[in-house]
Amino acid sequence: MKELTKLTKYLNRFETVIPQFEEKNLLVSKSSVGWQIDHSLKVINGIISQLKTSSNDKKPKSTLLGKFCLLTRYIPRGSGKAPKVVLPPEVIKLNDLLEQLELARLNIKDYPKINNKATFKHLYFGILNKTSTFKFLEVHTNHHLKIIDDILK
Repeated sequence: MKELTKLTKYLNRFETVIPQFEEKNLLVSKSSVGWQIDHSLKVINGIISQLKTSSNDKKPKSTLLGKFCLLTRYIPRGSGKAPKVVLPPEVIKLNDLLEQLELARLNIKDYPKINNKATFKHLYFGILNKTSTFKFLEVHTNHHLKIIDDILK
């Protein structure tokens, strides 16, 4: 599955930059590389966990913003605010990043087992079906990888 391949590739990229998790570039972001990784992994793990336990009774309905971002595969920088549940801790630890990365790998492998009627409600994008949710994860993760690349330039 295409989404699984992309997300797996993105996780492999996180693994290569984890040693630089403390790096910052205030011209790009007030957040560190570790913040970007931690946030992205929390999003992947949290959303897949929600998909696994979805009641499967919600009808998918994307917002205009959601449709635009998924169609263009682009999220404008600084356009959203992350919910508290996916915010990294004040102090980011290497072992925490590695553990979250391994959990994300396991969660991605579970994707085919998730009910096809599972949905995820996103604050800005609306109610997404299983396929759209994974597309969101791909777009969101790539968004943070681009920020990481800019921090490390």
